[in-house]
Amino acid sequence: MSTTQSERLRELLEPLVTSQGLDLEEIELDSVGRKRVLRVVVDSDTGADLDQIADVSRALSAKLDETDAMGEGEYTLEVGTPGAERPLTEHRHYVRATDRLVKFQLAEGGELVARILKVDDEGLDTEVPGVKGRKATARRLAFDDIVRARVQVEFSRKDNKKEEEA
Repeated sequence: MSTTQSERLRELLEPLVTSQGLDLEEIELDSVGRKRVLRVVVDSDTGADLDQIADVSRALSAKLDETDAMGEGEYTLEVGTPGAERPLTEHRHYVRATDRLVKFQLAEGGELVARILKVDDEGLDTEVPGVKGRKATARRLAFDDIVRARVQVEFSRKDNKKEEEA
């Protein structure tokens, strides 16, 4: 059974990321000409701040320098968090996206844009925003019903909790 370099890097780096209280979400190794870039994406239930990113970056850099994991030649290490419109691929991603607006590609065909209200082991409860003055509607989605899901950026969302407190 052969393992790819990305799999070997994941095995090497994941314990370090976990020890920093973060999840290793993605490893991507790109080569452009002679330049190589190792991109490592980390996250946690509470997000990752710049200090955590810097700490994990130093730890990963030190581990890569002491091993032969990257082989000979120069490379650039980039450590960051998932983007604002991240794809949701793991159960924990859906949990972290609670209260966020998500665009779902459905197995039955078509798309649905809805806000995740609650996540359990079988699926999620969502709220589909009303259109043209209509009320929002509730909809249950099983994980098997979802082909793809991606968080949507909201620029003008009103924070209902702040409005209720006022």
